[in-house]
Amino acid sequence: MVKKAITIALCAVLAAACASKAPAPSAGADGGAKEKFVVGYSQSNNAEPYRAQLNLQLQHFLEKYPDIELLPIADARQSSATQVSQVQNFITQKVDALIVSPTEPAPLTAAVQQACDAKIPVIVLDRTVNTDCYTAFIGGDNVLIGKKAGEEAVRLLPDGGKIVELRGITSNQPQIDRDKGFREAIAANPKIEIIADREGKWLKEQATPIMQQWLAQHPQIDLVYAHNDPMALGAYLAAQAAGRADKIKFVGIDGLAIPDGGIRAVQLGQLSATFVYPTGAQEAADTVNKILHGQPVEKQQVLGTTQVTKDNAADLYKQFDLSGQS
Repeated sequence: MVKKAITIALCAVLAAACASKAPAPSAGADGGAKEKFVVGYSQSNNAEPYRAQLNLQLQHFLEKYPDIELLPIADARQSSATQVSQVQNFITQKVDALIVSPTEPAPLTAAVQQACDAKIPVIVLDRTVNTDCYTAFIGGDNVLIGKKAGEEAVRLLPDGGKIVELRGITSNQPQIDRDKGFREAIAANPKIEIIADREGKWLKEQATPIMQQWLAQHPQIDLVYAHNDPMALGAYLAAQAAGRADKIKFVGIDGLAIPDGGIRAVQLGQLSATFVYPTGAQEAADTVNKILHGQPVEKQQVLGTTQVTKDNAADLYKQFDLSGQS
């Protein structure tokens, strides 16, 4: 009888330990399963086409889960202070889950920790924070994407050349990683030189005047590497107006399947190449559903990339176009 009691107790302990690995589902007021889960999402900047598309995709993919309500998406507008306030507001509202795309990692770390301490599951989408106290991270490998962009630059400039680089926000981790990977890759050809780089804040309207200045300063620019497609297209417009677009290669990142996105720009010959940076929206929707229903999820979900070329652009547009129009 003693052995049997010990065995039963041991089984109970092991079962409890295993169950703790998966987030417990939220309960309703009567102790039963909740009829409706509420999710808050703080987006770093709705003005960026990539993030506007991410928002639309997240709403689209969450529609297949009728018991999950996504609150109006909070737009931080590139302000970490605003985003911290938004996250704290969601904590006060006692949302069942929180999704956050950090503007900057360090300022958002404490707020994500507060959500974690409040037992609110947190999905960190696209950009990291400086704490491990979250339920899942979903995002691309920006060093890898930067490296692939650099390898394409080496292919486009076999005899070497002069490159200008349009960065995102300098404190953003994706900007740091995309720069790092690119510079590592172009080191394969010592005749390739980055002659100028500037922060374009991820925005097309910021990139155009910067490129205008570079065109005035540098009689030779062979390639523009932009950390996202809007900046690459902003640079293209400046070069086109100056009559130099046909002498310069343009490489971007994002590869959105929207009329003014990178995939279409490659089809039109405006960009030499771009690289799909997955939004992670579908993965986020599926992950939050699993979390809210007590199912285990992968903590680190690193998404791959695809290079967009003229040969595959049409097929990729159809693959990623949620509107059903090509």
